[in-house]
Amino acid sequence: MKQIEECYQILKDPNGYVKRFKAESGRKVIGTFCSYAPEEIILAAGAHPFRLFGSGEKIRLAEAHLQSYCCSLVRGALEDALGGRLAFLDGVVFPHTCDSIQRLSDIWRLNVPACFHLDLILPVKLDTDGARQYMIDVLRRFRGELGEKLSVTISDEELRAAIRICNRIRAALTRIYALKGERPEILKGSVLYALVRAAMIMDRTRAASFLEEVAAEMEKESTSKAAAWPKKRIFLSGGVCNHPDIYTIIEEAGGEVVGDDFCTGSRYFSGLIDEKADPVTAIADRYLERVVCPAKHRGLTNRADHLVRLAREKQARGVIFFLLKFCDPHAFDYPYLKEALDQAGVPSMLLEVEDRLSADGQLRTRFEAFVEMI
Repeated sequence: MKQIEECYQILKDPNGYVKRFKAESGRKVIGTFCSYAPEEIILAAGAHPFRLFGSGEKIRLAEAHLQSYCCSLVRGALEDALGGRLAFLDGVVFPHTCDSIQRLSDIWRLNVPACFHLDLILPVKLDTDGARQYMIDVLRRFRGELGEKLSVTISDEELRAAIRICNRIRAALTRIYALKGERPEILKGSVLYALVRAAMIMDRTRAASFLEEVAAEMEKESTSKAAAWPKKRIFLSGGVCNHPDIYTIIEEAGGEVVGDDFCTGSRYFSGLIDEKADPVTAIADRYLERVVCPAKHRGLTNRADHLVRLAREKQARGVIFFLLKFCDPHAFDYPYLKEALDQAGVPSMLLEVEDRLSADGQLRTRFEAFVEMI
């Protein structure tokens, strides 16, 4: 599919793509670190949201500001900023999630003065009486602050138009994930990764169109007779995944990724926004209703129940936890998530990684052993 090649070209040089897009469109570029950053408000302000990941560069400059036990996402992003590789950013949005991101916000504000800086302090407990109104108030304030930084007034109509674009992206990715779960052979895992990652980088209007095209082509192929599928169905769980090679190694080991709950995966696009309601309220309601990440709280077993339910829905034979090293929130949740899977009879394994993967042979051996075990 030509859309897949377009994705790969973008992922070869995300920064280069965004710099070219900025020059051609004249739009401001706003960096974000989390799926709790409201892309709809950024789009409605006439700007372009750009998801930041860790750097592939060796960490040198960031070591003067961050301890070595901070996760590679935080250290890598700061390394890129201090090294001038993110000089094209006009602003950065920091949703207050984990401690590392909150401290990165402070360090960024003091040491990267070229772009503006906005904090987004959303509620942590989402099941309290005041959480909804608090969420709405914070998003309204963010709308005003972003408008001031960009010297624009964000209208409700512009917000609704942005919501429609983002809903198209979410709906298309939901269809793609569903088809991948039903017929794993029609799309490689690395392609699934490329589609989601590219959707966080590229022009959102173009992303909506090409994802709908991919979903339509997959639906045509899914009507053909399914061949016997010898590989074992694997579900991935964790936070940020920036390693397409993981999918390939799992497939070569005899497994097949049929879904995930990554914040750079299904959690990014889960849940549509009501296009007829007050736009800010509707954005808040989506954040309140979708499954939480470890930085938010809605009931003691919310995440475990969701993980077990997804593993069963996808008929997964096993779950691989994919955790960034030193990511304390996900590490704290891991024991009770594993216990829930054990009780449900779903085998699991834990893989801790940083920006750079460990040796290919080591991963292959571990995945082969896990796939054989299940």
